[in-house]
Amino acid sequence: MASTNSARRGLTFIISAQSSRATPLAYRIRPTRTFTSSPISPAFAPVRTATTTTTASKPTSTSSTASKPASTTSTASKSTTSTSTTRATPSASTSSYAQRTVAPSFTPSSDPPPATARTTTVESANRAAQSQRSLTDGLSDQPPEVVGVPAIDWTRSYHGLGSDAFTPEQQEILLAPIEPDDVEVKPDGLLYLPEIKYRRILNKTFGPGGWGLAPRGESIVTGKLITREYGLIVQGRLVSIARGEQQYFDPDGIPTATEGCKSNALMRCCKDLGIASELWDPRFIRKFTKEMTKEVWVEHVTTKKKRKVMLRKDDTIKYPFKESKMGA
Repeated sequence: MASTNSARRGLTFIISAQSSRATPLAYRIRPTRTFTSSPISPAFAPVRTATTTTTASKPTSTSSTASKPASTTSTASKSTTSTSTTRATPSASTSSYAQRTVAPSFTPSSDPPPATARTTTVESANRAAQSQRSLTDGLSDQPPEVVGVPAIDWTRSYHGLGSDAFTPEQQEILLAPIEPDDVEVKPDGLLYLPEIKYRRILNKTFGPGGWGLAPRGESIVTGKLITREYGLIVQGRLVSIARGEQQYFDPDGIPTATEGCKSNALMRCCKDLGIASELWDPRFIRKFTKEMTKEVWVEHVTTKKKRKVMLRKDDTIKYPFKESKMGA
């Protein structure tokens, strides 16, 4: 009996060994792992929740979470145990995850921008001065009104204008031909008489104190120009009215520009008296330019830029220019 059992056990071992060798390895290894999953929602997307509902064979008390009537049951009611997944629109009552909302908040800085190499004090002051000036703004130097004083208000009066001619001696000095040595030439070829020459002629004709300039309004300052109206008073009567002007390139140069404006008005007033009238005569200008001036090429010492200028034949090139032999 014992030998019979031993024989059966040996036969069973042989059969099982053969069957295990013939069976593929994939069928002999049976994994027992279980997998679980959980819903993963992106950070800024609406969250969709998955709800697992297990219903019994009598689905009278179980209803879907969608917007259906209470009597509507899930489609898995035929089976004893079934799993149904219902997707619902996220809301405050049904969503298990709060929707993330990012609201950017930015408050502009009230501090001024940092200074750069170009924003210097002089440039910023010049821009501020130019933006505040117009043709209607002035320097608040309006001539005072004369009230209750036995004097002539030259800001509005035209007393003595054209009433009487000067003496023959005075006329001879005023109408004397201009001296060629007194005429100056600008680089662009414009002929002019220095303003001190006009003052000397007036002093010679009427004597110091026998004439004067009376302002007839306040100084008008624009972005690059100063202008003011003056009247030339000679021996107690008005003889001419003119408006002077002068350019400036920096606010610090306004005082100097006001003096240049006054001298320019004096030159224009003297034109009415015949002083240096040749400078407005085209024939005299062409003759003087041909006989007394020359054109030369000059080069800037620093920038090396070249240009053509005009000057008197007895003058020389002055710094920062030097004469250049090349015309290009």
